[in-house]
Amino acid sequence: MSSPRRRPARERSRTITRVVLGIFMLFAGIAHLTFAREEFQAQVPSWLPIDHDLVVLDSGVVEIALGAALIALPRYRLITGVALAVFFVAVFPGNIAQYVEGTDAFGLDTDGKRLARLFGQPLLIAAALWAAGLPRRSHRAPAPSEHVASMLS
Repeated sequence: MSSPRRRPARERSRTITRVVLGIFMLFAGIAHLTFAREEFQAQVPSWLPIDHDLVVLDSGVVEIALGAALIALPRYRLITGVALAVFFVAVFPGNIAQYVEGTDAFGLDTDGKRLARLFGQPLLIAAALWAAGLPRRSHRAPAPSEHVASMLS
């Protein structure tokens, strides 16, 4: 009797990241539309010439759609993960505005906390790309010792 084939750790890691991000995005999207709506409005840059509530509602809908797609459509993880990374880039100006304008929201009530949060956004972008399957695994490059040995022979 043969044992079931296990997926490589790298693939399991990507799957876990995709599902966790999906759950996170579903929660964030629901929060945008309901109990944290005002908190999210505080993150919309004051210079944005669009109704702040509309921005929060629209981004909440996008977050729910991306979260659901991450979980329910694993076959489309590449496009969904890249779309999520682009979304994280698109909302980053709101995080910057919250820091620059000194807006309190979500317990970010000091400049230090707001600044620290800015460093979290690149991690979310990286996680979305990882969940998408990027970077793709290329063929194994020879180890430096193999490279030197091939040059000497």
